[in-house]
Amino acid sequence: MTKYLLFKYLRFDKSMPFIMITKLLAFVGVALGVCVLIISMAVMNGMNKSFMDKLLTMNYPITLYPRSVLIDEDLINELSKDYKISPFIQTQAAIRFNSTMHGAVVFGVDFEKEKQINKILNIPNSEFKFQAILGNGLANRLGANINDKLHLIFTDLSANAFSISPNIKSFYLGSTFHSGLNAYDNSYVYVDIKDLQKVLKNTDITGIHIDTNNPKEDISKLKAKYNDRYFFIGWWEQNGNILSAIDLEKKALFFILMMIVIIASLNIITSLFMIVLNRRSEIALLLALGASKKEVKNAFFTIGCFIGFVGIIFGCLLGFFGLWILDTFDIISLPADVYGSAKLPINLSLSDFLTITFGASIIVMLSSLYPAYKASKIDVLKTLRNE
Repeated sequence: MTKYLLFKYLRFDKSMPFIMITKLLAFVGVALGVCVLIISMAVMNGMNKSFMDKLLTMNYPITLYPRSVLIDEDLINELSKDYKISPFIQTQAAIRFNSTMHGAVVFGVDFEKEKQINKILNIPNSEFKFQAILGNGLANRLGANINDKLHLIFTDLSANAFSISPNIKSFYLGSTFHSGLNAYDNSYVYVDIKDLQKVLKNTDITGIHIDTNNPKEDISKLKAKYNDRYFFIGWWEQNGNILSAIDLEKKALFFILMMIVIIASLNIITSLFMIVLNRRSEIALLLALGASKKEVKNAFFTIGCFIGFVGIIFGCLLGFFGLWILDTFDIISLPADVYGSAKLPINLSLSDFLTITFGASIIVMLSSLYPAYKASKIDVLKTLRNE
């Protein structure tokens, strides 16, 4: 019964062409909705992943700060056994080149250790002592080139017998870095930790950057072991507002685009109702000849699901084809100086794909349910008498 009605009511009927048009609109609408969802989620995931990669480059997985005990060599050696680490001193300074001056955040690091956990850091090869690595945005603002002499004016004031004067030291521009995030490229300066200690008179270590592939698990272990002496901050805690905004944006976009599938499903309801209204006598005759209401209900439910599921499958194929086009050809180009790459980043996660197909399937089934129910409730005697 179900198979018979499925092929009968899916065929084109010359006497009622509008029904076929509504079925085609339902099919196309569902397919386009799924296609747009797949492409949009893939592009958004790609952009978010690209942004998070840049954010994690300058926001280390775990950062240790002293609580009641200063950071010493014993702690550094102990952590080095299990993790890649980079001790640092953080301070503020004004940086001047010729007549141009800008504020900067200065990090004193061991260049070799920092290079292991910071992929964008270019270690200078110059023979000059007291070298600095600047963000390319800051270097451009200053108009400085490699090996130019820069003057760092530290906010820590040193007193002498006659006056209070700022602590000024000359550094050579050894190299620049580009993180893709203007907040860092326009303000961060890296110098050798030993050089900075000489300038600031053996300043204590501010903290330790810790690199790990499982930061959320490892931070719990570290807190359990060192919580009485040090406190730890994970990158997700430092950027909670940004992560919440990204998550909210993704959810909002998903539900907005899912409205396309919901609107397309209205055509499924319309086409099924039109079939029921125009085939009332045939349905009543089938019921009179012994077909059960459950069989009729299942038949029309299957017709609606068939239209929707074929649309979902076609939409998935169309979406993957669109992703291949975007990934293969430079249809959309991005400003490389802003995004770090001129190619549109694409990353469709399995969870997003399953959520899209599952959500579209639920909408299609719900849209087919009520018209199928109405078809099974046709009054056989009244319909046959009037027809």
